[in-house]
Amino acid sequence: MSQATKRKHVVKEAMGDFVTPTETQQIVKVIGSRGNNLHEAVTAQGETFLVSMPTKFRKNLWIKRGDYVIVDPIEEGEKVKAEISFILYKDHIQHLQKQQHWPEGFMEEPSEQDKTDKQQEKEDGMEGKDEDEDTSDSEDDESDLFVNTNRSNYQYSESEDEEDVEEEEEDSE
Repeated sequence: MSQATKRKHVVKEAMGDFVTPTETQQIVKVIGSRGNNLHEAVTAQGETFLVSMPTKFRKNLWIKRGDYVIVDPIEEGEKVKAEISFILYKDHIQHLQKQQHWPEGFMEEPSEQDKTDKQQEKEDGMEGKDEDEDTSDSEDDESDLFVNTNRSNYQYSESEDEEDVEEEEEDSE
């Protein structure tokens, strides 16, 4: 299987399926990267340990501080106690909360963070708008999309036609 085909299948699996953790699996929050595909994670009860990223995710999917993942425990591990089995995105988290599978220890954090994000968006969005305008639906919200800060943002504008420019030059003479 080529690298591109593998990447396509891994991304499709991660983005599409709604997974619920089994009895042995648990949901943890990533609090930092330790290098060599190891990440420090914390459980809902506050226990901190290292988790490893399996080879199928490496160079195909990325996680950052604050992301939630489902992990499988590793019995023989001393420092690395679990392996990531699934990366949870915003839709997955909402699905787990509706199904009552979301840990109580993580319940307060997303709601407080969402409140502050929504307040900030309202303040930013109301500066140049009338108050009568409705804000966009949550379905159209693209704030969770990744923005590459290493690329320049270009502003494209329509330029005047060459004929119009030539006519203005003739008129000025």
